[in-house]
Amino acid sequence: MLKRTHSAREITPLMVGQKVVLNGWVDTRRDHGGLIFVDLRDRSGVIQLVFSPDVDAEAFRIGEQVRGEHVIAVAGQVRMRPEGTENLNLETGTVEVYVDRAEVFNKAKTPPFYIEDNVDVDELLRLRYRYLDLRRPEMKRNLELRHRITKALRDFLDDRGFLEIETPMLTKSTPEGARDYLVPSRVHPGEFYALPQSPQLFKQLLMVAGMEKYFQVARCFRDEDLRADRQPEFTQLDMEMSFIDEEDILGLVEAMLAHVFAQGLGLSITTPFPRLTYREAMRRYGTDKPDLRFGWELVDLTDLVREVDFAVFSTAIQAGGVVRALNARTCGSFSRREIDDLTRSALNWGAKGLAWINVTAEGPKSPIVKFFSQAVIEQILEALEARVGDLLLFCADQEAVVARVLGALRLELAGKLNLVNRDDFKFVWVVDFPLLEYDEEEKRYVAVHHPFTSPREDDIPLLETEPLKARARAYDLVLNGVEIGGGSIRIHQRELQEKMFSLLGLSAEEARDKFGFMLEAFEYGTPPHGGIAFGLDRLLMLMARRESIRDMIAFPKTQSASCPMTMAPSPVSDKQLKELGIKVRTR
Repeated sequence: MLKRTHSAREITPLMVGQKVVLNGWVDTRRDHGGLIFVDLRDRSGVIQLVFSPDVDAEAFRIGEQVRGEHVIAVAGQVRMRPEGTENLNLETGTVEVYVDRAEVFNKAKTPPFYIEDNVDVDELLRLRYRYLDLRRPEMKRNLELRHRITKALRDFLDDRGFLEIETPMLTKSTPEGARDYLVPSRVHPGEFYALPQSPQLFKQLLMVAGMEKYFQVARCFRDEDLRADRQPEFTQLDMEMSFIDEEDILGLVEAMLAHVFAQGLGLSITTPFPRLTYREAMRRYGTDKPDLRFGWELVDLTDLVREVDFAVFSTAIQAGGVVRALNARTCGSFSRREIDDLTRSALNWGAKGLAWINVTAEGPKSPIVKFFSQAVIEQILEALEARVGDLLLFCADQEAVVARVLGALRLELAGKLNLVNRDDFKFVWVVDFPLLEYDEEEKRYVAVHHPFTSPREDDIPLLETEPLKARARAYDLVLNGVEIGGGSIRIHQRELQEKMFSLLGLSAEEARDKFGFMLEAFEYGTPPHGGIAFGLDRLLMLMARRESIRDMIAFPKTQSASCPMTMAPSPVSDKQLKELGIKVRTR
């Protein structure tokens, strides 16, 4: 066996005349009659090989036989490429290796798609042959970035006194939000473990245990409907600290991200990050995950149009709703068909309709203009900073509906008009979330974040009188309109935690059954503590400027939570089911 002495990328002009041994895959092969040129690819990059009968006839014969993706080894001498034949697109493009020995480790069938960047092939086919997909340079770069960022995170936290501590993968099923993945126990028939949705309970118990600074690159599992930035199994950077407050955590996180962006991308990001309250974010951007790479803020017009004799607006306001507008700058040239498309989008997001005004050189044009006095029109134009060529979009409904509709239209138009620069990284903290919201379907309060989030101290009395007005000591970090991390100061007193469980509809018996071990721990001296968890896959997706977290995971699942390569999930044998005491009933 010809054992490698160098990787492809290590071959430089300084090595001319040296003998090297290279191992890798045949990337391309070109037969020029008297010479055969092969681009050899390994993990580091590509180097050109030259097979010549004048150097070695047997090696030349092997060069005639190799094809794409064959795994080979070669030995040979490094030479400079002849003048005029250099390939400046390759790091090794000024040198080549003349082969005097060659060995084929393994032949390969013709791949189902080209092993190259920007390959135009269905993603299901890529996932079916993921081991081939990962040979493509852009996918390799994604995994290299993942390695660098994960290492940088670990190094940063280690330097600041954090301990990396693993928490259990087989644990108790607890009501934390999404559905659990359950694992039947053979030795405890009829009983189940749950795979962790997060290490939440255990990291808090580590604070009870006096660890003070904990982190973990943790695998988490949630049985929920999927989309581009969700997977049934995903990776979190999980952190928890004792004797701290919000400012300590936010400052640490900002320094950490500045470090990893510098280490991973060579970029300098500006700190501190801007902050928005939850209410500000919803009012100005229609979402608690605002994309700040472009402006286009929503404007509240409720008071301005309160007395206007336009039923769409007045009916919404009388019902306790709001009227808000979005200035779609430069969209005044939209055709009626394009405006109708926007209306359909608004209806899909829950609006009853979409009013609009086109700002032209001759004045505002719209079917609704006749309902407004000239003074009100001028006030609307001023409030929206409208200019000729703008399209003003109005929504009137309950506040949550208006925010959802205009927030979605803002993003839809930004995509249509290419308003966002993919090379920008705009962070923002969203703070002062509501502690609770009311679930109309279940007729009970639910936690906006999770049941262990502490209310603001001055809002604790509201838990007895007006729970929905209580604010959480919670914070989310948003990057380019994507939530990449979230955390909170936790409840650390048993009485307050039991009060929270009660508000969420858990009886004292249910709380003891699900969380008794945690409540008991709180009786043995629990420090004030808090933390944050980052969706590592999402963060990496944004850093790599990809559209899906699947591109940042070596072996991801599809949007139906299946693996086309291994065909998981799949049936198991009757023997296995019998050992577990399980009978499968088809729906």
